[in-house]
Amino acid sequence: MHPLRIVKGDATAPQAKGPKLIVHVCNDLGGWGKGFVLAVSRRWPEPEREYRRWHRQRAHNDFALGAVQFVPVRPDTEVANLIGQRGIRTGSAGVPVRYEALERGLHTVAAHALATGASVHMPRIGCGLAGGSWDRVEPLVTTALTDRGVAVTVYDH
Repeated sequence: MHPLRIVKGDATAPQAKGPKLIVHVCNDLGGWGKGFVLAVSRRWPEPEREYRRWHRQRAHNDFALGAVQFVPVRPDTEVANLIGQRGIRTGSAGVPVRYEALERGLHTVAAHALATGASVHMPRIGCGLAGGSWDRVEPLVTTALTDRGVAVTVYDH
């Protein structure tokens, strides 16, 4: 078991050796343009391009809450686009984050990380524009990832 590490830094510049998986939360509308995704797009064009393609072709693929798309950006680094929020605004249904979708997606991330030997790097997913609470997200990360032996570093920018 690895403890969850929280450090100051940039999740798009992971502090680790070996394979790395950068995880972030996307919405289910196909929108990409605010929050952490801007930092991802500044560094690599592939995650946005692949997310938009995934959304456009959603009638023929698994694009839905809880799904994860893995996008290689360097020989040792992938970005995981995790669909973990419904829409982009707080409304009558509450904040956009969907904890059940995060949980499902994190289990998919864990399986991929274990299969590839990757460490996981992320901001406090679901807690920015998605409106989530780290008090609810952290146990999901711990159960899905660190308790299964995946090294996780959370970056506070």
